[in-house]
Amino acid sequence: MDYPGNLFVVSAPSGTGKSSLVKALLELDSRLVVSISHTTRGPRGQEQEGREYLFIDEPKFRQMIERGDFFEWAEVHGNLYGTSRHAIEERIKGGEDVVLEIDWQGALQIKKIFPNAVLIFILPPSYDELLQRLHRRGEDSPDVIEVRMKNAREEVAQAQFFDYVVVNALFETALFDLKAIVHAQRLKYAAQRRNKSLVFRALNLV
Repeated sequence: MDYPGNLFVVSAPSGTGKSSLVKALLELDSRLVVSISHTTRGPRGQEQEGREYLFIDEPKFRQMIERGDFFEWAEVHGNLYGTSRHAIEERIKGGEDVVLEIDWQGALQIKKIFPNAVLIFILPPSYDELLQRLHRRGEDSPDVIEVRMKNAREEVAQAQFFDYVVVNALFETALFDLKAIVHAQRLKYAAQRRNKSLVFRALNLV
């Protein structure tokens, strides 16, 4: 599937700063759009329906799985998350560059279905720093934080299967690295051939 748009998939352990980085990237790059996932968990903090997630109950989620509505889906921390196949395909067919924030399981599922997807893993600088960030966030109980830290070790081990790795030690540096990945992807030969077709024709490259 060689669509004109790019699909960027960003994964990270909870508390690494993934959502803040993606939000900042979207504010800097008007060509990027974010795909909103479905989830069975309730809203956290200032999250709103249709902005961070589409919040649905588990029976409806299971029905969507049966219908094949999801590009990928996974169970994370006891909740279900899924990405609409139709929403993603329509956007990248239309030439849009789409960003997905999903769990590593979903990211690897997407890579099998869509080999051109660009997988980006965000790492914390250390487990101690990750623990401090989870406490500072103030959204989870000590028991939940303990589970997230346990899961983080398994999640971090998956970074080896991703195309790019960004260490979020300093936010500004991590954001620069993320922007560089997006820009580099747009400069690949196939992407330039699609987006600069008049130039390529003038140079007899197509």
